[in-house]
Amino acid sequence: MLKQFLQFKLSQKLSPQQIQLMKLIQLPTQAFEQRLKQELEENPALETGKEQTDEYDDDFDNTEDYEDDNESINADDINVDDYLSDDDVPDYRTQANNYSSDDEEKTMPYAAGISFTQHLINQLNTFTLTDEEFDIAEFLVGSIDESGYIRRSLSDITDDMAFTQNIFTTEDKIEKVLKTVHQLDPAGVGARNLQECLSIQLHRKEKRPDIELAIDIIDNAFDRFSKKHYKKLLQKFDITEQQLKDAIEEIERLNPKPGGSYAGNNRMVEHVVPDFAIKIVDGELELTLNGRNAPELHVSREYNNMLKGYKEAKDKSKSQKDAVMFIKQKLDAAKWFIDAIKQRQQTLFVTMSAIMHYQKEYFLTGDERKLRPMILKDIADEIDMDVSTVSRVANSKYVDTPYGTKLIKEFFSESMTNDQGEEVSTREIKKILETVIEEENKRKPLTDDALAKILKEKGYPIARRTVAKYREQLDISVARLRKKI
Repeated sequence: MLKQFLQFKLSQKLSPQQIQLMKLIQLPTQAFEQRLKQELEENPALETGKEQTDEYDDDFDNTEDYEDDNESINADDINVDDYLSDDDVPDYRTQANNYSSDDEEKTMPYAAGISFTQHLINQLNTFTLTDEEFDIAEFLVGSIDESGYIRRSLSDITDDMAFTQNIFTTEDKIEKVLKTVHQLDPAGVGARNLQECLSIQLHRKEKRPDIELAIDIIDNAFDRFSKKHYKKLLQKFDITEQQLKDAIEEIERLNPKPGGSYAGNNRMVEHVVPDFAIKIVDGELELTLNGRNAPELHVSREYNNMLKGYKEAKDKSKSQKDAVMFIKQKLDAAKWFIDAIKQRQQTLFVTMSAIMHYQKEYFLTGDERKLRPMILKDIADEIDMDVSTVSRVANSKYVDTPYGTKLIKEFFSESMTNDQGEEVSTREIKKILETVIEEENKRKPLTDDALAKILKEKGYPIARRTVAKYREQLDISVARLRKKI
């Protein structure tokens, strides 16, 4: 039997312009500047900088219509007032930007320097090596990662040298040359694991009783040391607690990532540019938007002159008509982009302003325990915007506060109810947990069960597994690994 029925489905699709606007909102300051640069390069009708003050001839109201092959061109379709008015500098520049146009962005230039690898190869030239040994050493140096380690096995390196460099050698020869690499600076570079890295550094130090003991511990009892089995170390080496403490202090002074200590390393450094700044002025919070987010844009004067030329021409050719259609497209795109930037600035400012007032106590004090429980929906409801819009602002933007530069999403947290029936932020609980662990007796660190009991006594009844989850999120080790002698 054939059945017929109607099904109604409500769906909402975003237009291409709305999608582009969402992408603009998500961009942090530096990425936004790149996007702006790209738009300026691609659209000749869009220009940056201050607009000229002399008036334009906007008399296009009587422009005649032209028809050719059923295709109509009407210059009246191009509302020049919308594009070329002096009012095109939008009001968001005054409400969201406290910077004048001649303010300079002062950034520290970085010297190019030489690469970490080249720094090591330059040192190889000071050793007496055969051609084969130098080739092996150079290959080993090229295998060192940015932390300073060689993570691959000697057998893999032997095979790789044969296949890629046509160098046929043995693991024994590579092992011998590796000892030369271990003499390079910074100390510990070229190690194959943490144990070898620490051992290399200790062997370079001036020999003293605490250094000798530290070498003995790393070379012969590394597993016990890494697991902090201090009682077993005391028994194995027949030493006092003070002697063990002195040796461990020497080990803790070593660099576990020698590659990271090289200042000339040319790895890319990510520079965080705050999108907002919050200051306390006369006891009140003041929010400003980074001036780099509010460029001065206007439509090209040259395009206005092109339209004039089209209007005044007596004979309109096909090429002129095509040119005017091109101009109209570019003018529409330029006007949309200027409006989109205006909406972007308003959205950013309104969203951050709502967050600032929601977390007013925190921004006035810097005390993370003052952070209120806050989810995306709280702010979305406050400013009557979609949750996804708030998410785009929170996940990609930074704010400069009196307490450092913070990622905005850090101010969001779930809530739980304390024993007084009040809603408190999970961030508040984590801060208290962190404080309890900092103040614990390091000779007898608190277990997760003990921490849960202490939190319960403080009015936060949470389970042991929840304590473990928060501790891991804070990147704090279990009690056994926090133990100190």
